[in-house]
Amino acid sequence: MNNERYVRGWAKLKEVDGQAGEKVIESLKDIAPEFAQLIIEFPFGDIYSRPGLDLKIRELAVVAALTAMGNASPQLKVHIHGARNVGCSRQEIVEVIMQMAVYAGFPAALNGLFAAKEIFSREPAE
Repeated sequence: MNNERYVRGWAKLKEVDGQAGEKVIESLKDIAPEFAQLIIEFPFGDIYSRPGLDLKIRELAVVAALTAMGNASPQLKVHIHGARNVGCSRQEIVEVIMQMAVYAGFPAALNGLFAAKEIFSREPAE
């Protein structure tokens, strides 16, 4: 793939999610390579690359949305990692997840906090 959206998206995916994002794309190659291409081109090539919000704000918004969904734990973990990768503190992530208890309920917030705890446990202590 060498179209402009793909190239821009691949660079943004690596900037945000690093190896975690690359693993998601790699895991789709044997079942849905076209879907992997769409993930690179649309969310990362078109949306994440837009001006107006920095990557830190974008990732906090994604963490909030995935927490509120309550059924996207694998994706939430990737984006918690991404949020940390673009400069979000543990406290910022926890606060955003806790805020979702108001709008999505305590079970969704608890699931989000446990996902964050798992990701944080893989990091050096702050």
